[in-house]
Amino acid sequence: MPLRLKYSLAFLWGAFVLLSTLPQAAWSADRSAVEPEAPLNEKILRVPVQSSPPVTLEVTVYMPAHSAGGGPFPLALINHGASHDPMNTPRVADEFIVWYFLSRGYAVALPMMRGYARSWGHLVPHGCDVLAIGTDAAKDIRKVLDYVKDVPGIDATRIVVAGKSMGGWNTLVFGAQSPDDVKGLLNFAGGVKEADCSKPDESLITAAGELGAHTRVPSIWFYGDNDQIFSSTTWRSMYAHYTAAGGHAQLVDYGNFQKDAHAMTASGAGLPLWVAKADAFLASIGMPGSEVNQEYLPRPALKASGYASINDFSAVPYLNARQKAALYASYLAAPLPKAIAIGSTNGMWASGGFDPARTAMQRCWKISQYCQLYAVDNTVVWPRQESAPPPTDFASLQDVNAVPYLRADGRQAYTRYLAATRPRAFVIARDGAWGQASGIDSINAALVQCANGHEDCRVYSVDGDVVWATK
Repeated sequence: MPLRLKYSLAFLWGAFVLLSTLPQAAWSADRSAVEPEAPLNEKILRVPVQSSPPVTLEVTVYMPAHSAGGGPFPLALINHGASHDPMNTPRVADEFIVWYFLSRGYAVALPMMRGYARSWGHLVPHGCDVLAIGTDAAKDIRKVLDYVKDVPGIDATRIVVAGKSMGGWNTLVFGAQSPDDVKGLLNFAGGVKEADCSKPDESLITAAGELGAHTRVPSIWFYGDNDQIFSSTTWRSMYAHYTAAGGHAQLVDYGNFQKDAHAMTASGAGLPLWVAKADAFLASIGMPGSEVNQEYLPRPALKASGYASINDFSAVPYLNARQKAALYASYLAAPLPKAIAIGSTNGMWASGGFDPARTAMQRCWKISQYCQLYAVDNTVVWPRQESAPPPTDFASLQDVNAVPYLRADGRQAYTRYLAATRPRAFVIARDGAWGQASGIDSINAALVQCANGHEDCRVYSVDGDVVWATK
């Protein structure tokens, strides 16, 4: 076995986010499902960090597309976490940290650690000496930063360094090296656990105190209570030792996140938990902290429309019983973030990725027409029909006998209407005439049906509402 692979497999079994915890859409061949549509202006650099034997690291650089003036842009250097399969690790992980900084007008640099992806060399194990682990990485971070600062379009006077998991720990260790060109540090669930260390949590807590004593760069720490790698007891103790020793840091406890808080930054569902706090931190250190390129983040969450409850299968428009049992039931079981779009003949849903709402709409239009979002996450956003009168309290929807004017055949028609697929409408006239329609433009279709030889036709019900009002 090559030396590079031998060390990388033995190192840091506990510190990585398992690839299986990432959204399945992240591995889709459809890149539009996992990346913003805005230009990334991607460059892949090879940065030398060691001369003998020669070692170069693979570094991905993104430039924001639409910031006023075209630069120079502030820089966010982001350090990734560990993996059980370093050489097959993707160049960009925890993408929402990347997209966040692009949306705030930053250029982004993503160095791959030694032995990861197409970076050369290997990581050296240090047992329980987690400071030595971070120091090795910090030396490479310093060389990458010095290299990237000279890339055209980078503002070398405005720099922050961030990291997730092992990358978060490496970020904190780098911050203790007195980097006078870095304004702040962002630590997302930072830490390491090496396979041959019997007391990894104690090592982290003690080392955090040493880092705090030597760090003057302000930092913000993001951790969750159900982190499956670093317990809340561990990271709270790390923070307490760090700040007690003099480190200037803000702790954000974002509570529980789905099944594993360690995966929070790999999901768009996590954005509300940290973006506002990150904005405020950046502003506090004199760095940009407001949105200038919205297209780099998923569209803002839609508000509930009040159309129906999320578990009401009968309210789902257009779909027949078989489609509801298959398509909509599978959507309800899918993990967040997710969205479902429904058209006149079919629908599609998406879970995970960059913006499931956008992806669901794109997929829906490939197989149907008149697609609209029905639900985002567990919120129904489907609108009431545009021309529908407001609901009234005239009667219960199911009360067939409450419908005015109808004869026996009309009440039978209303009973059929209650079982019809939405969108739907029921119209009545004073002489007992009626009209019923289901599908596109159901209100007008029902009015036309009623008005065939009859006058004063008015809408009685639309979808799940009674809209009849006495004059």
